[in-house]
Amino acid sequence: MWVRTYSKIYQDVKKEDIWQIWVDVNNWPKWDKELEYCEMKGEFTQGSQFILKPVGGPKVKITLSDVKINEKFTDYCKFLGATIHDDHQLEETPHGLRITNTISMTGLLSFVWVKLVAKNVANAVPKQMDALVELARMSFGKTN
Repeated sequence: MWVRTYSKIYQDVKKEDIWQIWVDVNNWPKWDKELEYCEMKGEFTQGSQFILKPVGGPKVKITLSDVKINEKFTDYCKFLGATIHDDHQLEETPHGLRITNTISMTGLLSFVWVKLVAKNVANAVPKQMDALVELARMSFGKTN
């Protein structure tokens, strides 16, 4: 199994504001510039699915496997011989809001998909996380 985790603590942002942006899947391209579009027709709940179209890549079907409101969600996407999981967590700390993103790849052909997809996804996380927080601050105002 291949795993990459990125975590950062942010001040002046609430977990509820980040959550509100996360559940608005259709607007993810506003903060994630790696996406051409996202389309979700149902609710942001365990078992729900949506389509994600990366810039320059094929559209993929994403399934929400775990959703805990204002705390975390995990999604996954199946490829031939491998599955990528993306875990997103929010944790309040004395120093601010810690946002953690863990990407993992499992399966017999995971070594191929790590090179083709997972490394690029993981490398984009820090920039996406900063853009997510900036959107939350602009949309909901700074908190102290």
